[in-house]
Amino acid sequence: MVQVVWMVAFVLITFTVGYLGYSRYLAQFVELDDERTTPAHKYQDGQEYVPSKKPVLLGHHYSSIAGGAPIAGPITAAAAFGWLPALLWVGIGNPIFGAVHDFMSLSSSVRHEGKSIGYIIGQYVGKRGKNMLLWFAFLTIILVIAAFAFLIAAVFNAFPAAATASIVYLALAVLFGVYLYQFGLPFIPGAIAFTLAVFGGVWVGLEFPFAIVATETMPAGTITIFGEGALSFLPLAGAMGANFAAWTIVVVLYAFAASVLPVWVLLQPRDFLTSAILYVGVGGMLLAVIVATVIGFSPVTIDAVWDPGVETVTVDALTANLPAFTGFVHPALGPLFPFLFITIACGTISGFHSLVSSGTTAKQLDKETDARLIGYGGMLGEGLLAVTAILAVSLVAGAGDSLAAALVTFPAGGGALLTVYGLGVATATTFIGLLFVSFLLTSTDTAMRLGRYMLEEIIGTPETQIEETFMNRYVNASVAAIGGYLLVASGTWENIWPLFGGANQTLAALALLVATIWLANWSDTKQLISTGVPLLFMIGVTLVGLLWIGLLRNPLTILSGEPGTIESISLGLQSIIALVLVGLTLGLLKMGYTSIKEARDGLDSDSIVGAETGPSDD
Repeated sequence: MVQVVWMVAFVLITFTVGYLGYSRYLAQFVELDDERTTPAHKYQDGQEYVPSKKPVLLGHHYSSIAGGAPIAGPITAAAAFGWLPALLWVGIGNPIFGAVHDFMSLSSSVRHEGKSIGYIIGQYVGKRGKNMLLWFAFLTIILVIAAFAFLIAAVFNAFPAAATASIVYLALAVLFGVYLYQFGLPFIPGAIAFTLAVFGGVWVGLEFPFAIVATETMPAGTITIFGEGALSFLPLAGAMGANFAAWTIVVVLYAFAASVLPVWVLLQPRDFLTSAILYVGVGGMLLAVIVATVIGFSPVTIDAVWDPGVETVTVDALTANLPAFTGFVHPALGPLFPFLFITIACGTISGFHSLVSSGTTAKQLDKETDARLIGYGGMLGEGLLAVTAILAVSLVAGAGDSLAAALVTFPAGGGALLTVYGLGVATATTFIGLLFVSFLLTSTDTAMRLGRYMLEEIIGTPETQIEETFMNRYVNASVAAIGGYLLVASGTWENIWPLFGGANQTLAALALLVATIWLANWSDTKQLISTGVPLLFMIGVTLVGLLWIGLLRNPLTILSGEPGTIESISLGLQSIIALVLVGLTLGLLKMGYTSIKEARDGLDSDSIVGAETGPSDD
């Protein structure tokens, strides 16, 4: 069996070369200049445009992009196709595809007044192209909410202690925001105190695990609101259990509430605290592999509370118990091409990151040179999180036969690694569960906030009462929340995740298209290879995947008669979304190609708005 330390070594080498070499070249290529005034300073309003210290903004950006997706995607792909294909795509694809995508999305947005990628493409191909991309992004946002609500509910259902720890963590985040922004108290002492309190929340979770509906597999002493058999009428209760079904509703309601609050109340302080959890958790797991390789690893037995069919899982050594390669076709997901690339999603490249970069991060960037660490470096950090997910599922392979069961092996595998430091199994698994959920929560409510921005940009200046209504942040957040909940009602991870991955990766390709158009219109001396090659590859992968889902997989599943009425409606809606996304993509590609061709054929540069430094104020 392969020692997992070699997985860590491979990725650390490729990522180090990428950051020290390629990111430096890209920073010079787009001419980052601290003499330029960033949108955060130019439009500072205390609500959305807020200049932020580099570590605070890195914390927001990192925790927003490094959500549950770079954990769930690699775990699902590794369980389906083996750890080797998943590791190669993360280790090689991240620095030359994903990190480039994130850096270019952030840089282009900063040069265009902190506007979204939809606004940017509208500068070059017109309002129709802008609206098409914004609609694409909005539909992707709804899929993000659906996928992440499923994941959070799965973790809370399996690990009630992580649910309590997460509630404590959110309460501390609000208090930290009040401490910083209302009382103006010093950052460093507060950061230390509140970060330590978050880790203390793990102890609270262990002492007072919490669930909404009682189930047979819950730890003794779990605090519940409803007894067994309650809330069985909820959608998903039959397929996933009433506790799971109740948590999905709570998560969507939480995301709605968080998305309409000013960023200082929850988003900024919460994301800083999340980043602390991430740094300790991800760094601790990776370092644990090295430490255990040197001093030895003591076997660990973990209660498999996530799967009634499996009592315990024992990790005897830090070797991969998962096969390196399981085959080119998985019966639930489909063929390795395109579904390996679609399934891993955020661990290598993610269109959602372009929405974060151009939606919230660009509005908070203090100076341009910060974009290298936050954009390119932040994506490499997400890749490290993806590697820990591959390690975790490799260590506890066999803990459940389904892909959905494999999802919640991350706390088990990650917790096994942390026992190297002398932590108890329960403490270690609860902490990793908190780490998993904290990322999911940040991504979910950030996604809903970005969905608000998408609808507001689509409407522009309201001209009717209906448009005025949908400009209201409570109304447009409700649209995203309801849409996400309807999609998650299918209750099948194998259906929800590939559709999210396909939409997300296609959005990444379109963000690369926006960057390529920006560069082409900026100057005919700018090379288009760095963005163009990833663009072409991702377009090929994602269009095949979306067509497979929309025309083949979901229709055949519905026709089989196995899904119930609600599930069939959800699957049908997913197919429609997949095909609509394909149509929007093809239309945008045509307009983008025309813009690039005209620019390189000598289009009058005076007619190009915003190429180098962004649009004018006119």
